[in-house]
Amino acid sequence: MGAAHGHQLHFHAHSPVHRAPAHLKLVALVVFMLVVVATPRGWWPAYAAYLGLLLVVIGLSRVPPAYVLKRMVVEVPIVFFAVLLPFVATGPRTDVLGLSVSESGSHAGAKLLATATLGVMASVTLAATTEPQALLQGLTRLRMPALLVQIMGFMIRYLEVVTDELRRMKVARESRGFTASDPRHWPVLAKSFGALFIRSYERGERVHLAMLSRGYTGKLPQ
Repeated sequence: MGAAHGHQLHFHAHSPVHRAPAHLKLVALVVFMLVVVATPRGWWPAYAAYLGLLLVVIGLSRVPPAYVLKRMVVEVPIVFFAVLLPFVATGPRTDVLGLSVSESGSHAGAKLLATATLGVMASVTLAATTEPQALLQGLTRLRMPALLVQIMGFMIRYLEVVTDELRRMKVARESRGFTASDPRHWPVLAKSFGALFIRSYERGERVHLAMLSRGYTGKLPQ
């Protein structure tokens, strides 16, 4: 288990935000999200202030805004649900641009979208300014159970390994003339994911046995 290397979400720079202790940034993220979630819906000036604060932090971190926006694509499913909510929610309805929407659903969707956007932006900023190993050390300083920290560490280390294994399987399928273009190919993809799960499980067993043979007792060396 060598030292952790840089993660794809991390943006290398030398800024006050990068140099801040990881455990303090984690606490700040949790406090920030608790405040955002506790803010009543309709308090749009408060949400604008939260956004302004995040933009200031991003500016101090010297992380390009395009870098953050590109990695916020993970929010797309939440955006879809927030846009759909006014049309499926019950309660009093009103007309907006000729469409009948639920008033309560519109307010709930707007709050969900604002909260999710702020949360994702803050999380991406944290990941972009903090090395994975530093995050794990920060969690340890915050007294998170050691087993959970180890699990997170293994996830970070082997996520790229599993992703590379999936890429090789895709290349192997395409080299044999297979291209998933319609639902009839879904069974093949399902079998591929099943094989990936088995390979990952077997790799995990081999790694665990190798760690035990090197004296692992449930605690990783610092």
